[in-house]
Amino acid sequence: MSLWLSGIGVSRGVAIGRVQRMQGAALEVRERRLAASEIEHEITRYYGAQRRAREQLSEVKARIPTGTPAEIAAFIDTHLLMLEDRSLTDAVVAHVREHKINAEAALARQRDALIAVFDEMDDPYLKTRRDDIEHVTDRILRILTRSDRQLDVQADENDPTIVVADDITPADIILLGQQRVVAFITEFGGPLSHTAILARSMGIPAIVGLHHARQLMRDGDPLIVDGDFGHALIDPDPKALDFYHRRQQRDADNRKRLARLKDEPAVSQDGVSIRLLANIELPEEARAAAEVGAEGVGLYRTEFLFMNRHALPDEDEQYEAYSRVVQAVDGEITIRTLDLGADKQVDSGRSQGPTPNNPALGLRAIRLCLKEPDLFRGQIRALLRASAHGNIKIMLPMISSVHEFRQAQQLIGNAAAELRREGAAVGDFEVGAMIEIPAAALAARLLARHAQFFSIGTNDLIQYTLAIDRVDDEVNYLYDPLHPAVLQLIRLAIDAGRGNRIPVAMCGEMAGDARFTRLLLGLGLTEFSMHPSSLLEVKRIIIESNIERLRTQADELLRSASQDEMRERVAALLEA
Repeated sequence: MSLWLSGIGVSRGVAIGRVQRMQGAALEVRERRLAASEIEHEITRYYGAQRRAREQLSEVKARIPTGTPAEIAAFIDTHLLMLEDRSLTDAVVAHVREHKINAEAALARQRDALIAVFDEMDDPYLKTRRDDIEHVTDRILRILTRSDRQLDVQADENDPTIVVADDITPADIILLGQQRVVAFITEFGGPLSHTAILARSMGIPAIVGLHHARQLMRDGDPLIVDGDFGHALIDPDPKALDFYHRRQQRDADNRKRLARLKDEPAVSQDGVSIRLLANIELPEEARAAAEVGAEGVGLYRTEFLFMNRHALPDEDEQYEAYSRVVQAVDGEITIRTLDLGADKQVDSGRSQGPTPNNPALGLRAIRLCLKEPDLFRGQIRALLRASAHGNIKIMLPMISSVHEFRQAQQLIGNAAAELRREGAAVGDFEVGAMIEIPAAALAARLLARHAQFFSIGTNDLIQYTLAIDRVDDEVNYLYDPLHPAVLQLIRLAIDAGRGNRIPVAMCGEMAGDARFTRLLLGLGLTEFSMHPSSLLEVKRIIIESNIERLRTQADELLRSASQDEMRERVAALLEA
């Protein structure tokens, strides 16, 4: 009998195949006391396991097929760098020496300490970087304990494989991607987990957060994965198979049509031009953005320059990094300033103090930068120097008031004047605000008198509005982009920008979700920034839409009596 299961759909598309569960039970790490004579041998054993882990990842990287999205190799590079990170290695060696314990136990202690730091983070994207810690330490632990993870996939032409696992590392995905694996299901993870990001990049349907999946499925079970809605159907009947086979064919036909839209302008049926931008994290990803016709970059994060290191990057190091990405982008690039906080410190010698009970509401982002102007000044000077190489827009995160924005704006102006007095080249630049706190949306008309642009960060805006953590399995079902309060705040920000003649973009995940494109067009959004893999589908919907008609429908939708009615109306917009 067929059985429906539901998780979180994180990569769109339909896959039909047979289940293969990835074996790899949780490692049991036992602590063993060492005699004094054993300590140096145990440290040597740890270094040997670390070296073997580095060799394994280098072998995986060498097997990455030509044309694979750049971010996949970047994940492997991140793990290779972490293997060299002295904050990991030195701490493990110190645990072995100080506590006279075996290498496995010392590594497990340091892993747990680092994960605890990441678990306190508020930013949902950075919070999931704890995956890096787990994946790297798990690889070393498996070498130390000789506990191999089963990766062999048995597949043939007629029965593609759907892998079901507790979690999947970037290295696993690369290896499995070469073995006719057509979809992934994991028991853990969220929309911003590594599995989700890589699956979207590779165009592989995926579901995460499907608890107890390995217990409910058996190897060889026929399975359908619907990545659009997060559904998995075990042992489907002929009617279901026929329905999903037809959906697969429609999806394939649609991909061919989308490829032809790369050079088409994003103009609606009634002549409204829409700007489509890309979210990237590495200079190498600029190529992927250009390949789908993005007009520039709407979000470039800078936090990774500051994390997992002992000291802050100096101005010159930041300048080199920003210059590379600016020169790699064809068009404008919006760079978000530092969004670290009390929950995301680097070991830089600064006084850290206790971690607050609620980092989401603490000293972070623009608040931290205004409290520590030297930290902000170094980044701003580097950005302004990089502006000589291209069109830069400086975006300030977590703005909650006009006063905060004006303070930051003054510091940026001072830095520009200082650089010019020093004879440094400073190009044209703009300063704008992220609208990701309800207070900013409610004060948007005042902010728009001073900002040169807005960018709506829906990920945090939804979380702060609804008071939920989207990566917490206990409450993430409440994460709802269609909540009436969220839509009213988005409308306020867009209307404020239009009233003050400044551009308003959206860089959160909602912008790249085709289900919401017509709704956002109806609300008046004219700039979308998203992962490159989503851009052509959003463009197709824009080209097929009449925006004037959508504005009328959006007004009616906002007057809906219930969220269920609102969802029905949004679904109807998509089918219109």
